[in-house]
Amino acid sequence: MSITAYKEHIIGSYNLSEVKYPFKKALVSICIYVFLYASVSAQMLKDTSTFNLVKRGVDYIYNFQFDEAYNVYEQLKFTYPDHPIPYLFRGLITYWRYFPLIPSSPALPSFEKDMFICIERCEKKRLTSEEPEYIMADIAARGLLLLYYADNDLSMEVVSIAPKTYQLVRRSFDLTHTYADFYFITGLYNYYREAYPEAHPVYKPLSVLFPRGDKAKGLKELKIAANYAIFLKSEAYSFLTGIFISFENNYQTAYHYSKALFEQYPRNNQFLSVYVKNLLLIKQYDKAENILEQNRNPETLYFQVQKSIFQGILSEKKYKDPKQAEIFYKTGIKNAASIGDFANEYVAYCYFGLSRIMKARGELKLSKSYHKKAMDMAAYKNVNFND
Repeated sequence: MSITAYKEHIIGSYNLSEVKYPFKKALVSICIYVFLYASVSAQMLKDTSTFNLVKRGVDYIYNFQFDEAYNVYEQLKFTYPDHPIPYLFRGLITYWRYFPLIPSSPALPSFEKDMFICIERCEKKRLTSEEPEYIMADIAARGLLLLYYADNDLSMEVVSIAPKTYQLVRRSFDLTHTYADFYFITGLYNYYREAYPEAHPVYKPLSVLFPRGDKAKGLKELKIAANYAIFLKSEAYSFLTGIFISFENNYQTAYHYSKALFEQYPRNNQFLSVYVKNLLLIKQYDKAENILEQNRNPETLYFQVQKSIFQGILSEKKYKDPKQAEIFYKTGIKNAASIGDFANEYVAYCYFGLSRIMKARGELKLSKSYHKKAMDMAAYKNVNFND
């Protein structure tokens, strides 16, 4: 079956085009969780050796050890050729190996096909079985698709995937388990349900469609997941970093989590990038520069864009060299063009920087123009390196 046919089979008539990125991101991370948690409850993984194999494979993926991760996939596929989870595992490898996936990525067709095959097989299995593994694998495959669609601002593609995913997630809450990883799910929901409409009042009417949350409780639950989760430590650390940077503007607290994530997966340039950004926000410029030099090859174009922008911030803030900073910022903007919406956050940092530089030169009109571009592109407008 072609990818188009799989999409037509899955797509419905819902419209969530107004649901913005943080809600989708939170839902997606829950979906990644249930894929990992399915490793615990799935019948195919009840034996200790396979359980440990999948756990090790997930660590390989996050640490960018893709050859080792693919060997794990081959073992799963050989042992369980008709099960949906091997397709899910291979899709997760593809997502990170070719990060960021954008519409022009050569790896995109194989990624989408793996996800839709997984969904189709789960749906067929659920006609005769309500085993948690099929519900969870279905959620996870939809979640990875949502992550790709949300990252690239493909709202129309979200239309059919998100509602069914949410229904399946709600069903997963009825599964009685005692793993600390479940705090990740409740923590994300409790925090984002309240924090996002507070930060963006225009979406308060949309938020009433969801039961109320509790920000303080959500943070507490995410911290429990970060400390005690079996599989979801990295996801919990990643989200706590993002929350404390983007919503709480508490960069020092975020540092605790971004540092731990970088140290756990030192080969992952994206985790390195978040750590460097955090260091720059707390003005630890020497340490940020040192860590930036520790990046691992190969460098993706996206990471090169991030690196150029960080070098611009260092030139501007540490070395007080606005001319060199301007070169780095403009290089970052130019190279980000082929990445599209995925790079908007970092391009906004460039425009904030150029606005500061132009203001210092007395070119106020140009400074205002750059500032407007930055505000139009920035999802979190307080994260701007202006201080």
